[in-house]
Amino acid sequence: MTIQQEAGPEVGRPRKRKEDARLLTGRTQWTDNLSRPGMLQVMFLRSPMAHARITRVDVSGARELPGVVAAFSGQDFADEQGSLPCAWPVSEDIVIPDHPPMAVSEVRYVGEAVACVVATDRYRAADALEAIDVEYEQLPAVLDMNEALADGSPKVHEAGNKAFSVKINSGDIAAAFRDAPVLIDRTYIQQRLIPSAMEPRAVLADTDGDAFTIWSATQIPHVLRVMLAVVTGIPEHKLRVIAPDVGGGFGSKLQVTAEEVLCLLLARKLGRPVKWSESRSEGNLTVHHGRDQIQHLRLAADADGRIRGLQVDLLADMGAYLMLVTPGVPLLGASMFNAIYKMDAYEFGCTGVFTTKMPTDAYRGAGRPEATFGIERMMDELAAVLKMDPVEVRRRNWIKHDEFPYTTISGLTYDSGNYEAATDKALSLFGYDKLRAEQADRRDRGDPVQLGIGVSTYTEMCGLAPSRMLGEANYGAGGWEHGSVRMLPTGKVEVITGTSPHGQGHVTSWSQIVSDALGVPFDDVTVLHGDTAIAHKGMDTYGSRSLVVGGIAVLKACEKVKDKARKLAAHVLECSPDDLEFQAGAFKVRGTDSQKTIQELAYAAFTAHDLPEGVEARLDSDATFDPENYSFPHGTHVCAVEVDTETGMVKIRSYVAVDDVGKVVNPLIVEGQVHGGIAQGIAQALFEEAVYDAEGNLLTTTMADYLLPSAADLPTFQLDRTESPATSNPLGVKGVGEAGTIASTPAVVNAVVDALRPRGIHDVQMPCTPERVWRALENRAQENRGQENRGQENRGQENRVQEGERR
Repeated sequence: MTIQQEAGPEVGRPRKRKEDARLLTGRTQWTDNLSRPGMLQVMFLRSPMAHARITRVDVSGARELPGVVAAFSGQDFADEQGSLPCAWPVSEDIVIPDHPPMAVSEVRYVGEAVACVVATDRYRAADALEAIDVEYEQLPAVLDMNEALADGSPKVHEAGNKAFSVKINSGDIAAAFRDAPVLIDRTYIQQRLIPSAMEPRAVLADTDGDAFTIWSATQIPHVLRVMLAVVTGIPEHKLRVIAPDVGGGFGSKLQVTAEEVLCLLLARKLGRPVKWSESRSEGNLTVHHGRDQIQHLRLAADADGRIRGLQVDLLADMGAYLMLVTPGVPLLGASMFNAIYKMDAYEFGCTGVFTTKMPTDAYRGAGRPEATFGIERMMDELAAVLKMDPVEVRRRNWIKHDEFPYTTISGLTYDSGNYEAATDKALSLFGYDKLRAEQADRRDRGDPVQLGIGVSTYTEMCGLAPSRMLGEANYGAGGWEHGSVRMLPTGKVEVITGTSPHGQGHVTSWSQIVSDALGVPFDDVTVLHGDTAIAHKGMDTYGSRSLVVGGIAVLKACEKVKDKARKLAAHVLECSPDDLEFQAGAFKVRGTDSQKTIQELAYAAFTAHDLPEGVEARLDSDATFDPENYSFPHGTHVCAVEVDTETGMVKIRSYVAVDDVGKVVNPLIVEGQVHGGIAQGIAQALFEEAVYDAEGNLLTTTMADYLLPSAADLPTFQLDRTESPATSNPLGVKGVGEAGTIASTPAVVNAVVDALRPRGIHDVQMPCTPERVWRALENRAQENRGQENRGQENRGQENRVQEGERR
């Protein structure tokens, strides 16, 4: 993309990121490269068993080793470590077990901390772990969700293995299914995924008397501060949390972790700074996992393809405990299974299940990718049953552009959108008709490499807010965001945002918004974030909320700055405030040449030599924004794959994504977010899966075992946009951080299945690896051979009967 250099509005300009000069040249600070005087290193001994009673822990041997300052068991923390929080009790009957940061009497997943060593360096600490003696009484592992719910199953917790059960109904579902000409019943598996941020987690805790500072690779410094106060009993005003430069999160750092709590407690016990940095293998074991659902879907439709009703029944694997928002993640998809489609009735049910695995929680998209996958796979199944083009069956059911705002069957009100425009543009860029013709030719020729075409027309709810709706869902916090704007005496601008970026480009985008709002140069704006002593209020970054909530809070603060400046300008220019107009950063007296720039007024406020009555010696302002509705980006993604039917190899040939994220602040940042999101969605479709053995051991603990795609595994993405501005905020922006992930997985899997459908295959379980594709083909071929043999036997028997009758 050509970078614009000409004058004009900043919003909409593809600015290169301000952050990158520092980040890409290594002149940055992330948690693991921080050091404090007298700092110690902590390493954790972790359970090798998925489920066991702890009968004995002896740390005395570790304490005697050189360089070791202290060693502790869970029993040493039992009276002060509290329980890790779950902030989303989704039902009245939910079971929320105590979740000690360090296990005291029982372990419930491989990798759970049972002891720790604090030493002068991490290598001595790691060596000393081998001197700790732990005895376990092994208990049965609980790994399969259906078996976990069966009578007589071993219990993960004394209260049982069911965490909660939720049911939502809208419309007459029985009537929708009664006598429906088309009934489709499918079960899909959302495999367990391991978030793999570029930067592993790290925590550094320091103490100054009765006050504490924590540096953490976290997405949520403000939430973390509140929760640490609740868990440890340390007063909130005595806690400072800093998120330095954070190398990616994708939800994996939207958490209050055991290591954060324990580092804080260790700093308090020892009176010295304590740091922990995880290894990649340790992270695969103990970073919360994502997805892991069994989806049973039933769809009723008329013969012309119109959807009558949809039933969704989910089993969602919680893992061993409920972490910060674990139970709410599958319910974020409850309102999204109906997607962009109109229907008469909808029923959603979800049961959360405890297993002896690492807990699950939010992972890029958090519930919405799972829902979009389910409904988009079902739309392709409906098209196949009716022998209809997959795009056409979608057209017959989606909400039309002139029907917005539209209240869906699940109760959400979509404010704006144009599914027709996005789809038409995507199909044109993709060359849909030409590829369909090539597909038909390959099928006719019996080409061993078959072409598959997958479509995903999606929408999502993001910009996690408003607070009222979150309250109705029993979520433990609000959805507002805070922003401050400080006008410095020299006319430069400091912006303080409650959002906490970890790669999204907030500094650049917020600078563009403020530049336009105040009429100051882009380079005159700096953005501060991620430190609760500087950005004292905030709800942080997740759920594609930063721009649509946090960016608007900053814009609102700019409006307040201008309101203050207008009063001062009127006084200086000796006119009524109503006679002033604000253009290009200056207040001008209508019909005259008299004007004062907002930067000049900032200096006038600083000197305070001539202030009007009641005007403070500052223009600084802050604002809190709580939107009236979610944000609803949408789009159409189309994927072409080539599937080698002899080897099972899948190769993405082309990928087109047309997204509608409302008004775009920075096209470069939007495209980067979409690129990354598509890559993660493709990864789920074709590459990634967390695998446990029969005893609950995670087998995918290294990058050699857990397959992430490289650039060489991905195609060139062809991107474009349509624009349907949001009505819930003054900029008209919508979230973009998760859109690519939500849309891409079903597009790819639909393409794989489309290539194989002539051979009688209607599903391949993710990830669609060469082995799984080959096995699906081989199993189907064996079924066909068995049917042929049975047919021959039946024909032979008929012939023998007929011969006997003739005799």
